[in-house]
Amino acid sequence: MGSVRKASAWLGLVEDNDERYYDDEYAEGTGAGDQWVTDPRVRVASETAEEQGRRIATVSPDSFRDARGIGEHFREGVPVIVNLTSMEPSDAKRVVDFAAGLTFGLRGSIERVATRVFLLTPADTEIVSGESAGRPGDGFFNQS
Repeated sequence: MGSVRKASAWLGLVEDNDERYYDDEYAEGTGAGDQWVTDPRVRVASETAEEQGRRIATVSPDSFRDARGIGEHFREGVPVIVNLTSMEPSDAKRVVDFAAGLTFGLRGSIERVATRVFLLTPADTEIVSGESAGRPGDGFFNQS
């Protein structure tokens, strides 16, 4: 396969017909007991993380009806990352309004992380930014 064809396949412009890396043994082991399915909207924390209070919930609601799950996690004191990228704009606005009211009522905070992605943090949670307090402000590349 030529480099242009590889690049086109990587971009999804053409179908990738290169089967040099295809493993026949892997394809044979697809019995009913070999597969498992998870709901991408649900994340499960280990027992140790739950005992130490080191949990963060990620929620990707499909409609406004899924906002209840956001509220339940937040009331338990768990920070929640809300991904609204798959929602209709009108429903996403309603969820943001709900989350803002929720954080105000429970003295938490809401912060936009990316386009249509928000972080809800309870009152006892500190958000640490990527900037280090001990690093000089002139930056890494200023090597005088």
